[in-house]
Amino acid sequence: MKLNSVHLNGLRAVEAVARLGSLQKAAEELGVSPSAVSQQVGRTEAQIGQVVFDRTSSGLQATGFGRDFTARLSSGFRELEGAVAMAERAKVCVLAVSVAPAFASKWLLPRLSKHFTLYPEVFLRIDASTKLADLDHSDIDIAIRMGDGTWPKVRAELLIAQEIFPVCAPSIAETLKTPADLAKTWEIIDESSMFSWNQWFSAAGIEPVRMQQGARFTDPMLCLDSAIAGHGVTLAWQLLAADAMADGRLVAPFGVRATSGLGYWMVTSAAEREPKKINQFKAWIRGEIGQTIQQFGPLVCAQ
Repeated sequence: MKLNSVHLNGLRAVEAVARLGSLQKAAEELGVSPSAVSQQVGRTEAQIGQVVFDRTSSGLQATGFGRDFTARLSSGFRELEGAVAMAERAKVCVLAVSVAPAFASKWLLPRLSKHFTLYPEVFLRIDASTKLADLDHSDIDIAIRMGDGTWPKVRAELLIAQEIFPVCAPSIAETLKTPADLAKTWEIIDESSMFSWNQWFSAAGIEPVRMQQGARFTDPMLCLDSAIAGHGVTLAWQLLAADAMADGRLVAPFGVRATSGLGYWMVTSAAEREPKKINQFKAWIRGEIGQTIQQFGPLVCAQ
């Protein structure tokens, strides 16, 4: 007997009755009437030439053959359901983006709803990690990295050159008329920072000012939150400070920014052709970055 000589709906009915224990429950699952299930079971028994169920006063009871037969049917239908689910997942367009937690929290997250609106068919998965993603041997489609853009075996496109500047709460800013006034306030220190105050002092054209030692953190997000809380002054850069400055929680008291020699880059695998979802994400984030750049205007240096 060949498989195509037996109706699939009949096999499905037989399996459902055996698994659920009644015609009524099988009918509810399959969306048909109990009489239709009963007919499908009888038709299938006739096609395979075997009695699958004994008819008793308490309902259908699987025969010895029926128990083995329906167990294999259940296994087979689970495999079929898995195959259909796999096909459904393949239709879903997932874009995996690797970003540092600070970038994700302070800049990317508040803007994601715009991407959802523009590309509702794309499901974003944000991998917030400080680890350098392996774009050739992972499911990461695109990474946003801070650095100089010289990573091997990747395509790197500069998003924005990083500019650094002091920020603080408005109440602290009122006490800072000139950079020399920094000596009267606390320095909030980012222990993981890739730049220093000397870079900013040089851009401002003044000798370094020794500040009072304030809180130290290993995360730039905590430095910004500490500055917002009025604990002192910290060095920040455009993308992390942009929203807090826009709504007045942070102030850049001196209006001078310094280049850091670093930047945020969009990075993809050099070995893979970039699909539509990556091109769409790149176009979207370029536009969002452009708005942030307009907010800050041209670089201001004292020299």
